[in-house]
Amino acid sequence: MWDYSEKVKDHFFNPKNAGAVAGANAIGEVGSISCGDALRLTLKVNEATGVIEDAGFQTFGCGSAIASSSVLTEIIKGMTLDDALKVSNQDIANELDGLPPEKMHCSVMGREALQAAVANYRGEEWQDDHEEGALICKCFAIDAVMIEEMVWANKLRTVEDVTNFTKAGGGCAACHEDIEGILERVLKERGETFDPNAAPIEAVVMEKKPLTNLQRIKKIEEVLESLRPQLMADGGDVELVEVVDNTAYVNMTGACSGCQMAAMTIAGIQQRLMEVLGEFIRVIPASQMHKVAVAAGG
Repeated sequence: MWDYSEKVKDHFFNPKNAGAVAGANAIGEVGSISCGDALRLTLKVNEATGVIEDAGFQTFGCGSAIASSSVLTEIIKGMTLDDALKVSNQDIANELDGLPPEKMHCSVMGREALQAAVANYRGEEWQDDHEEGALICKCFAIDAVMIEEMVWANKLRTVEDVTNFTKAGGGCAACHEDIEGILERVLKERGETFDPNAAPIEAVVMEKKPLTNLQRIKKIEEVLESLRPQLMADGGDVELVEVVDNTAYVNMTGACSGCQMAAMTIAGIQQRLMEVLGEFIRVIPASQMHKVAVAAGG
């Protein structure tokens, strides 16, 4: 499990400014549910002074995404738009007393949502579409410009660093060679030499014994139990049916059964489980258990 600061935990369990702002006149949306994180930032800007009077967020993602979004709204309230645009992803992480390297992309998402919201207020076009040939990571739709910017701004030096800050390279790994090319070019401009065997920034070397299946099941049940009150408040529930290797099969019941948001809920559960277990795990509706078994040759 990653080591989170008390501030991250506080903003996760007690998020500030959650929800949309009433009378918002600036909206910024970034990310996508298919990539695991999405953020919608709404601002109420005083048209006479350009000061952000209120800010709110709606996010789908892990605890770090929620904490980063929460603290961002606290930072920018009372700022002018120009001052708010100076807030960097590192400022967001610093305000949380740091984020695990693997979760720095959450602070980057907050910064982008802010840029999108300011552009929306000013009637400017802000988009994360990619120029022809500029797309590096197809799994998470990350382009060369964003990678270069993150390498420069955060002094990244390894592919793992880039993945932690942008998610690029965290899927099929087909883009690792292109990422190395960007690192080599930027580091050369910084007067440094790219070392493919360098340790990632803030790397912590620790021995970790793999979980037994019994330990994994227990931890999964603990996570589901912690999420149950929120689901039940919406008239739904979740139950663990079976765990096979790195796949957990669950039943969504009550209002969660057949709900249009069920896929989002399951994706959120999966992200939370990976965060707690510190390993990759899939969460699949039990109704698909037979299909998965057939596809796997079972």
